[in-house]
Amino acid sequence: MSKRLEDFIINNKQQFDDLEPRADLWSKIETELPQHFRDEKKETKTFSLGFVLRVAALITLVLGTCFVTYLVKQKPATVSLAAINPVYAKQQVQYASMIANQRTELKSIAKTDPELYKEFTGELAKMDSTYKKLNKDLATSPNQEAVLRAMIRNLQVQTEVLNQQLNVIEQFNEFKNQKNEIKNI
Repeated sequence: MSKRLEDFIINNKQQFDDLEPRADLWSKIETELPQHFRDEKKETKTFSLGFVLRVAALITLVLGTCFVTYLVKQKPATVSLAAINPVYAKQQVQYASMIANQRTELKSIAKTDPELYKEFTGELAKMDSTYKKLNKDLATSPNQEAVLRAMIRNLQVQTEVLNQQLNVIEQFNEFKNQKNEIKNI
């Protein structure tokens, strides 16, 4: 049965083709539309890819500039140690000055024994980074006094380590001097 239908369509194709709409039908329909529908079609704007990319680059540039300006203007929060606890603030200053003096003494070994100096300063660098992290956390901590105590404890440990390192250097120098005296005799 489908073969018969197919044959019928092929044989009568001319009769089906006369039912196609005229070529000017759409233009005639368009002229009969109200004016505002015809104007909408003409007012539709499109943007080129280049224009869109330029606008996107401009927006990115403006946002980036604003973000950098924001970061530059942000000041790190500084906390007055004396406002938290004046006694701890004095201790912090004392330990910091002691550490500075001991570090200058330690630098005297840098020329004679650079490997030992490198090892000693490596240990101190770890403790110093911990101190800096505590100092940074001090501004945002809910218990600032506890953080300040931890900072002072870190400074105490640094002075103890520096004292031990300086004692090792002193004993090493004494040993070298005794060895040289024995050779001279």
